[in-house]
Amino acid sequence: MPRPFISFVTDFGPDGPAPTCRGVMLSIAPDAQIVDVGHSIRKYAIRDGAFLLWSAVPYFPVGVHVGVVDPGVGTERRPIALLAARGDRLVGPDNGLLMPAAERLGGVVDARVLENRELWLPVTSSTFHGRDIFSPVAAHLANGTDFAAVGSTIPVADLAALTMPTARVHDGWLETGVAFIDSFGNARLAGRPDDLAAAVGDLDGGRRLVVEIGGADDGVDGVDTVDLTWQRTFGRVDVGEPLLYEDSSGTISFADNQGDIASRLGLRVDQPIRIRAA
Repeated sequence: MPRPFISFVTDFGPDGPAPTCRGVMLSIAPDAQIVDVGHSIRKYAIRDGAFLLWSAVPYFPVGVHVGVVDPGVGTERRPIALLAARGDRLVGPDNGLLMPAAERLGGVVDARVLENRELWLPVTSSTFHGRDIFSPVAAHLANGTDFAAVGSTIPVADLAALTMPTARVHDGWLETGVAFIDSFGNARLAGRPDDLAAAVGDLDGGRRLVVEIGGADDGVDGVDTVDLTWQRTFGRVDVGEPLLYEDSSGTISFADNQGDIASRLGLRVDQPIRIRAA
C-alpha cells in the first residue's frame, strides 16, 4: 500500500511550530509522507497561503492537505475539514484558506466542522490549533479514519469565501490585479494568457505591451506605466528588463529578469493592473 500523503502550509516560519506540528502528525501516522508547501508566508496573509496551496495541489497524490494561516485562531471561526471531488481531504480554519485548492481539486463535495475531540490532542490550547486540532485530525484522516467521523456537516454555501482578483476582458485591454508576490518578487496576476489574447490579440514572442499600475484608491489612471514585451521565458530579455509571461501555474506574471519587480515598483497584493497593446 502507498504511504499516506500529507501536505502542509503555514505562516509559522521554518522553526518551532511547523516542526512541532509535523511531529504530531508523525506520532499518529508514522508512515506518512509530509511535504511542506511552505512556511514563510507573510504573517496572517490568508490569500498568500491559499494561492500557494492552490498552485501545488494538482501535482500531489490524493491525500490530506493541512493549511494553517489563522489570524482568527481561538475565536468563533470554525475548524473544518473539506472533502474534494478528487478524493482529497483539506483541514484548516474556515477563513477561505482552503477553498481555492478545494475548487481546483474538483470542488467541495462534503464539509464538516471538527467536533470529534477523540481526534484532537488530549489537551488543547486556544492559540495553537495547528498543533492541537488540525495536525492530529489530518493524521487520523491520512491513517484511514472515515471523513464523517470528524464532526457534523456544514452547508458548503456557509463556508467562508475568499476574494481574489479577477481578470476582465475589455476591447483592447485586460483588467487584472496582483494575486500573489512570490519569493523572487514576481507578481502573479489574475487571468490566463487566453484572457490577455482575447483583449489585445495574439501573444507572439516579443509582442509589445504596456502595463498600467494602479494606485491605492483610484484605479489605474494617472499612475505608473511600464513598457515591456510578452515572452515565453525570462532569458528572452536582458537582465533587469521587465516582461510578461505565462507562469508555471498557467496564469499571467509580471517580472524583471533576475530582478525583484515587486520591490522596484512597490507592488502589493490586490493592486489593480491594466495591460494594453503598445
